Amino acid sequence: MRQNKINYSIIAKIIGILLSIEGLFILLSLPFSIYFATPDYSTIHLFESDKGFWPLIISGLITIATGLIIFFAFRNASSSLTKKEGFVIVTFSWIIISIFGALPLYLSSTTPTITDAFFETISGFTTTGSSILNDIEIVPKGILFWRSMTHWIGGMGIIVLSLAILPIFGIGGMSLFVAEVPGPTPDKLHPRIAATAKRLWGIYVLLTFIETALLMFGGMDLFDGLCHAFGTIATGGFSTQNASVADYSPYIQYVIIVFMILAGTNFTLHYLALHGNLKETIKNEEYRYYMLIILVFSAIIATVLILNTGTEIEASVRNSLFQVVSIVTTTGFVTDNYLLWPNYLWMLIFLLMFIGGNAGSTGGGIKVIRQLLIIKNSFLELKRLVHPNAIIPVRLNDIAVPKNIIFNILAFVILYFFIFAISIIIMSVIGLDYQTSIGAVAASLGNIGPGLGSVGPICNYSDIPDVGKWFLSFLMLLGRLELFTVLILFSPAFWKN
Repeated sequence: MRQNKINYSIIAKIIGILLSIEGLFILLSLPFSIYFATPDYSTIHLFESDKGFWPLIISGLITIATGLIIFFAFRNASSSLTKKEGFVIVTFSWIIISIFGALPLYLSSTTPTITDAFFETISGFTTTGSSILNDIEIVPKGILFWRSMTHWIGGMGIIVLSLAILPIFGIGGMSLFVAEVPGPTPDKLHPRIAATAKRLWGIYVLLTFIETALLMFGGMDLFDGLCHAFGTIATGGFSTQNASVADYSPYIQYVIIVFMILAGTNFTLHYLALHGNLKETIKNEEYRYYMLIILVFSAIIATVLILNTGTEIEASVRNSLFQVVSIVTTTGFVTDNYLLWPNYLWMLIFLLMFIGGNAGSTGGGIKVIRQLLIIKNSFLELKRLVHPNAIIPVRLNDIAVPKNIIFNILAFVILYFFIFAISIIIMSVIGLDYQTSIGAVAASLGNIGPGLGSVGPICNYSDIPDVGKWFLSFLMLLGRLELFTVLILFSPAFWKN
């Protein structure tokens, strides 16, 4: 009976914990407000030059207080979690932390409306990177740091972070891990789920630290280095500059390329590589297919740019590689306006919006592993037609893939494109032109950021009607949690005891 009945008390208790954690992260942005404020420490108007200081203080304290009140109100709730409760917690926690995470942006007047503040924040937490800000460089530094930190929290998932903490309160987290971790086959690095979360976050922090150091070596200060590392490792794409990464040196762009590739790779492979098992990474079929896509598409685009636009060879190679990696990994940084390339090239970029990173990475999208298994299954169907009585399983890395996973993948892809088609119609009805509708939906559902038309690489989402922003916010959440985690909540059977 317990397996079917939803315990709302434990759901509230965990959301309280997550809000408390979020409030602490908000307060971590304060040092940058202080540092970039007026150096005249003798005046009582110390923080007037950075309008983000008090909004961060107020938002952080409100979030922590709310979280603690909820936690202590339900502190005696049962410590066991069912899969149903895992789905509810993951979906609603993402919405709730986005609401509270929007407070600094709204209270500081960085965004003019609550709709814009929520859109910007859920875009951050879902690592989409779609923005409504027309002039990023005038935003208070503390607010800008918090904006980038939403990427970093959302990239690995505040749920996975909480898995390392929940055992302290006697709460098991496997249901949360299954619901939140992207990909059809989330890998566990350790029999205990909390230990798995700690290992994942350890790798995540290590990559962030290394990239920040390399970016600072290339001329960035600590603030810009951290913000761009957050956006890269989380495959988010928020930059501190209006031109994104375009005005930075080739060295910095190459560093970001490398770390976007790493961020789009299954973190289990990073764990194996760090423990001396690099051969497993190189042999991994998903990783090899992922790298093949990047190299082939980059080579095609670079060749066309060199032959048809007169761009220098190095710049053409760098721009093509950067944009392909940025779109495939769903990061969304830009160095060039791909809509100015020949039409067939930006159409290739559009096709890449449906690839996604590896399973178990911070990337969004359909995921490489799903496409690889569909291709393998399609070719095997030809053999099954010739040998109808033969049992020919789909194999990945020499391991037979169960049929239920293949069916799940086929259902996911069909549902993904069905939602994509319906969403285009909805956005067109709202008033967007056809190209912008396609681009906005593809970018939001795939957690990419830049799209096509008026939401292209040098534009943003500020002109989208409010109802469109709320709908795209829903698509971001849907894409980040891989459809089923959210859609199952709309099933009447789910809520029945």
